[in-house]
Amino acid sequence: MSEKGVPTAAKPKTLVPRDAATLLVLDRTLSGLHVLMGKRRDDLAFNPGAYVFPGGAVDPEDGLVSVVRGPTERTEQRLCDRMRGKPSRRRAKALLVAALRETVEETGYVIGPVGSSFAKAPPEVFSPFVERQVGLDLSLMTLVGRAITPVKRPRRFDARFFALWADAAVTHAPSSPVPPDNELSDVRFISLEATLDMNLHHMTKAMLKALNERLDRDPKLTGELPAPFYVPVGDTHRLESI
Repeated sequence: MSEKGVPTAAKPKTLVPRDAATLLVLDRTLSGLHVLMGKRRDDLAFNPGAYVFPGGAVDPEDGLVSVVRGPTERTEQRLCDRMRGKPSRRRAKALLVAALRETVEETGYVIGPVGSSFAKAPPEVFSPFVERQVGLDLSLMTLVGRAITPVKRPRRFDARFFALWADAAVTHAPSSPVPPDNELSDVRFISLEATLDMNLHHMTKAMLKALNERLDRDPKLTGELPAPFYVPVGDTHRLESI
C-alpha cells in the first residue's frame, strides 16, 4: 500500500535464465565450410521464420546420462566459470549432453562414436543413439560462446554455444524427413558465406562472427582460445570473455 492508502502495483518478478545449449555442427567441403541450421516455424512465438542452430533448454536427466568420454578439462572449467548458482561438473556435463540431444530431436542427426553403448539405460529421448549404437562423446565439442537473455524478455536462457566437426565422429543423417510439427524445417548444411544474407537472430549472427574469427586464429578449433560471453545489461549486452 502507498502512504495514501492506494494499492501499489506489484513489481514484476525477474525471470531466472534457464540453462540451454546450442550446437554448431561444422562440415568441411571442397566448396567451403558449412553449418547445420534449420528454419523455425512461422507460428512459433519466439523468433519465427529465422534460421537457427539446433538447441534448447537443459533437461534434468541430461546430467545423469552415461557418456563415452566427458568434456575436456578446459571446456569443463569454462562451463563452470561464472555459472549461475552452485557450479558443478554435472551441470557442465548436462549442457553438452543437451546440445547433442536437442540436435537429434530437431534435425534427426545422431552424432557420436559408433559401436558404443550406455552403461545404464538412458531415458526414451536418447533412443536414436541406442538404436544406432552411438555413444555420447563430449570431448569433441568446443565452447564458442555464451549469452544470457536480457532481463525484461518474456523468456530467458543462459545459453552456451558449442561447435563440433561433423567428420570427427560418425554423423548419422536422418532416416526420414523432419516431421511437420517439429520446431525446425528446411534442415540442411548451409555455407557460412550464405548465412550473411539469411534471416538470423542477432545473437546467431554474433556467434557466427565469433566462430569465423576463432577459425582464423585456430583452424582446428582446439578450444584453447577464450570464448565471447554476452552478459545482459538492461535491454542489451556487455561483451566479456570466458
